[in-house]
Amino acid sequence: MAQASGGVPRKEKAGGTVRADVAAAAPEGGIRRENLRRILTAAEQVFAEQGYGGATTAAIALRAGLPKANVHYYFSTKRDLYRAVLADILKQWLDPLAHVTPDSDPAQALAGYIRAKMRATRDRPVVSKVFAGEIIHGAEEIWGFLTADLKSLVDEKAAVLDGWIAEGRMAPVDTRHFFFFIWAVTQHYADFDAQVRAVLGRKKLTRRDFDTITAEVVRFILRGAGLSLPST
Repeated sequence: MAQASGGVPRKEKAGGTVRADVAAAAPEGGIRRENLRRILTAAEQVFAEQGYGGATTAAIALRAGLPKANVHYYFSTKRDLYRAVLADILKQWLDPLAHVTPDSDPAQALAGYIRAKMRATRDRPVVSKVFAGEIIHGAEEIWGFLTADLKSLVDEKAAVLDGWIAEGRMAPVDTRHFFFFIWAVTQHYADFDAQVRAVLGRKKLTRRDFDTITAEVVRFILRGAGLSLPST
């Protein structure tokens, strides 16, 4: 989960480049932007339900309420569309890390990042499942991105946390695994939502449920880093 320099996740290999700035795939214009949004939303749902192999551009077009030709206008192949979905969620997940800097307050910066991840889980749980499926099946489409751009970003942000630890501003932790832990906990509520709802006795998690869960996740993770909740 990370972004390349300039905010654009990418993977160089036969078949093209993975890009997060998916809005650039369409010319300017409100109708075009709306069509792109509809296509990406539909694609998230179809890829989550049917997997990459089972999904078709015809099914995505039907879910989007658009002709199949419109889908191919923006995305030449199903693979291009799949990559756009992955890149879009990676950008949303990783952009908030920009606030994790050496001069930041550790509790404020980490709490802000955790809350941003939980909002993504609440608002776009389906696309998290698409990402999980990609990882489970070997990360074929984003392997280069994970080993280059993601690793670079995690190294950079882990160095920030290591600096906080050295200054006594945060309890000693393995900083790379600390990020893994944040990702695991925040994405759990999207990827394993059926389990969460079953145990909590909910048919659907409400916004109030997510507010409660987010507060507990923030509290739990910060305690592990020896941090207090930031004042609000």
